[in-house]
Amino acid sequence: MLPGLDGLATSLAWVDPWLAPLFTAWGVPVSQLECWAFILSLLMVGLNLKVNAWGWPLAIISSILYGLLFARSKLYGEASLQLLFVVMSVWGWWQWLAGKGADDQALRVRALSIRARWMAAGVTLLMWPALGALLTHVTDSDVPYLDALPTAGSVMGQWLLARKFVDNWPCWLLVNLISMGLFAYKQLWLTVLLYGLFAVLSVLGWRVWLRKACSLTVSLDRA
Repeated sequence: MLPGLDGLATSLAWVDPWLAPLFTAWGVPVSQLECWAFILSLLMVGLNLKVNAWGWPLAIISSILYGLLFARSKLYGEASLQLLFVVMSVWGWWQWLAGKGADDQALRVRALSIRARWMAAGVTLLMWPALGALLTHVTDSDVPYLDALPTAGSVMGQWLLARKFVDNWPCWLLVNLISMGLFAYKQLWLTVLLYGLFAVLSVLGWRVWLRKACSLTVSLDRA
């Protein structure tokens, strides 16, 4: 582990009071920090499902809270991912408010081409071992490659969401299912429940966005 991580652990000691047990679920204490991150994350996904740009500021706040929680749980890949999420959420918020597609029109819900899907999958699979090797060498993570897989998928999912591609939802579905196993291993049971709900919402979001994409295509064809 890099020496700097010892300093990081010390600098985050102020978070510990927020990690005090608020209640117990399945015999495992759940902290106030995890509760707030849970609530804000659910609200965020609900707004994303409705293509409501106000989901992005909630994404920023919940990412900060989860970043602190994961850092104290030695899930450094997930913690670093939350910092990236903050930056990408600011960018995604701007994209939804003022971004444009290849046709120079305001972004609309649409699907990737088959070729673009394969490219997105390839990039994700290339990121996975690279992130796993990085976590192995610079952190004391006990699950570097399991941590790296949802991290790589989440980066891709966030980009697809910011650009309003329907394909972000199946990407999130896979990420959420893998993450449930990761967080169960770390006994973050409320977060396991959250990601289970995320998985269900991913399926719902996939269906809703597919209908939106189809209706927009029909409207454009008629125009």
